[in-house]
Amino acid sequence: MARIAGVEIPNKKKIKVALTYIYGIGSKLSGNILKASNVDPEKRVKDLSEEEISNITGVIQKTSKIEGSLRRDITANIKRLIEIGSYRGTRHRKNLPVRGQRTRTNARTRKGPRKTVGVVRSKEKRKEFKEERK
Repeated sequence: MARIAGVEIPNKKKIKVALTYIYGIGSKLSGNILKASNVDPEKRVKDLSEEEISNITGVIQKTSKIEGSLRRDITANIKRLIEIGSYRGTRHRKNLPVRGQRTRTNARTRKGPRKTVGVVRSKEKRKEFKEERK
């Protein structure tokens, strides 16, 4: 496995696909990186020379934020939104969808499993409860 930007990328994949395993690099950016470093996108990772790998690594370091620094920036942006009290910040704080999606029915991924509001009782408990009230 080749190591680019601190990430092990799979040997059997084509380099254009393998670069997308790095956080912050999608297929479009992967193609741009390969074009800038003069590497054939159809080449497999195992067939790359050390020189080609170093070219790709150099282009990535010059042009884009990836992995840890990108994650730090994203979390810093979210913290900033929360601190200034913006609408998006309050949605982040409450763990609700941020981009205007409906929450009356969907949004279970963001909100988590359903929380029952009323009391759910078995039939036996209902009978006991009714007898106590009499």
